[in-house]
Amino acid sequence: MSVVRDRAEPLAIVFEDDGLVPNNILPFLVYQGAVKLDPKRPEATIENLFEANGWGGTWRNGVYDYLHYHATVHEVLGVARGSARVRFGGNHGQEILIKAGDVAILPAGTGHQCIKASDDFCVIGAYPPGAKMEITRATAENHAKALKTIPRVAKPPADPVTGRDGALMRLWR
Repeated sequence: MSVVRDRAEPLAIVFEDDGLVPNNILPFLVYQGAVKLDPKRPEATIENLFEANGWGGTWRNGVYDYLHYHATVHEVLGVARGSARVRFGGNHGQEILIKAGDVAILPAGTGHQCIKASDDFCVIGAYPPGAKMEITRATAENHAKALKTIPRVAKPPADPVTGRDGALMRLWR
């Protein structure tokens, strides 16, 4: 039995470089309600899905409440419990409510910051193979460095939600 709802198609948004947060020319993707969570083990449902699609280094936590991005790796965030309002794309980006069953895929450089979360909010994060995650704060110096590293970040071998034939493969060509 698949844990991914049929014909899951993500919302795709391209955030502009704002001078402090580089963002990416690749679209930020959000699958809304795409994952059918096991009510007894929602975290494991998401972890297993990501790992089955080749995304690893999983962790369980929330989203930091300060603006940051990752200039050396793409990141996926799967919501296992609760909900949160997260600003994606930096201070000039967009606030999006993500809730249990949603998955957000952030191309390298995409700014993100938790604005408000429910008490039970739990997100699973993961990364494609081969890259090291580093937290980067939005400063002019970091922005200049990120503009050099982001274009070198390899595209993932599969969509973390829908696999090798998933929307990410088509939308990130």
